[in-house]
Amino acid sequence: MSKQILPAGIWGTGIYVPERVLTNADLERMVDTSDEWIRTRTGIRTRHIAADHEAASDLAVQAARQALEDAGVAGEEIDLIIVATNSPDMLFPATACLVQHALGAKKAGAFDVQAGCTGFIYALACGSQFIAARAARTVLVIGTEVLSRLVNWQDRNTCVLFGDGAGAVVMGPVPEGYGILATRLGAEGSGGPLLSLPAGLSRCPASEETLAKKQHFIHMNGREVFKFAVKVMEESCREVLQAAGLDTKELDFLIPHQANTRIIEAAAKRLDLPLERVWINVDRYGNTSAASIPLALHEALEAGRIQNGDHVVLVAFGAGLTWGATLLRWHDYRSKPLRRETDNHYPHEAL
Repeated sequence: MSKQILPAGIWGTGIYVPERVLTNADLERMVDTSDEWIRTRTGIRTRHIAADHEAASDLAVQAARQALEDAGVAGEEIDLIIVATNSPDMLFPATACLVQHALGAKKAGAFDVQAGCTGFIYALACGSQFIAARAARTVLVIGTEVLSRLVNWQDRNTCVLFGDGAGAVVMGPVPEGYGILATRLGAEGSGGPLLSLPAGLSRCPASEETLAKKQHFIHMNGREVFKFAVKVMEESCREVLQAAGLDTKELDFLIPHQANTRIIEAAAKRLDLPLERVWINVDRYGNTSAASIPLALHEALEAGRIQNGDHVVLVAFGAGLTWGATLLRWHDYRSKPLRRETDNHYPHEAL
């Protein structure tokens, strides 16, 4: 007899951003730009920049520790660690393995996911499937980026956009009817050249020529990415709601990828969703890629904007081109000790 699929949800959240703040005024002294130009086109005012000694795994560990404390879970209780990042410490070993060691999560499996700014949504989908299939009970999912190391600080079109940071969630079984209700993932590989880091690996190994052409930095066709983003943000939100048998009117709160205020506002307008039900923090952090969704989710929870039973959609787009959306019915783990509550429903031995 097959075992019942377990609903997977979020037990705790955590974030970490570097201490250094880079303002638009700072950028005015670095490249040909202005505070007004940046704000009117992106909504960004400040972004955080990692210290010289900080790498993606360092930010991830800090966010993970806060999430574990929030969930009441110890490192040795983690079954699986999934890290979404486009700026790993190195190509291998995986950043997730470095995090596993730092947290003392000795029994946890660990791997990275690379899906552009949609990486956290992809990682969340992976984690939920491990829980649903009873292959893992406690999953740590992290989005972490140090994109400042991949930015050409002489390119005013891209260097103003990105920031560094990390966000983490602890996932586990939740009561029936809560947690992740539906997920939709997508990709359009023909759009890959629109947002890429061209050199440094097997297609275009590092050379004097690639260095001279600055191919080891982020390259982006901003106009085309903008058009793509508005379209897929709306469509994927509608699809994930439809998959759960819900209408857009039943969407209580939206956590979008924080790339650009105009993209977020356009998507919300298409969904007929007032901005009071959308979390926006791109003005303070810039585009933190795979870290932006968990950063925004944590802040929305801290602000009390998400309540027990709310239908919440997390939606993102990114390099690949990729996109994805996840619909959750929120369980208020902060007012009820969810981990202990679900121990009675889903004993570890059942996994």
